[in-house]
Amino acid sequence: MKKYLLFSLVIFLTACEAPDPAARRAALHLPPEGFVGDAAQGGALFVTNCSSCHGNNAQGTEQGPPLVNNVYRPAHHADFAFHMAVRDGVRQHHWGFGDMPAVPQITPEQTANVIAYIRQEQSKAGITR
Repeated sequence: MKKYLLFSLVIFLTACEAPDPAARRAALHLPPEGFVGDAAQGGALFVTNCSSCHGNNAQGTEQGPPLVNNVYRPAHHADFAFHMAVRDGVRQHHWGFGDMPAVPQITPEQTANVIAYIRQEQSKAGITR
């Protein structure tokens, strides 16, 4: 009985230490639950923050890869990967452009808008999965 009580106490105290879901989402650079990205807003944000490397309409440049490419399809790079790229940057792995730095001025909500824009452009190009 004492083992059960001790185990229950440990679980209870551990749960009390866990951050609330909103804090976890914020730490992961994710927007609030239920937030839906807006591709139109994302397009403007993309031009300001991403297009110098990733090109007009996410087609790539000599400085960065095209995001309208099968490599970045949702089944290979989920939206979470884009959030992590914005938060932490990315080490070069698919292309020879060098590491991508973090983009700290973009909020999680803005990132979701940029992702909506990228997914829209991918869809236009027939990249859906």
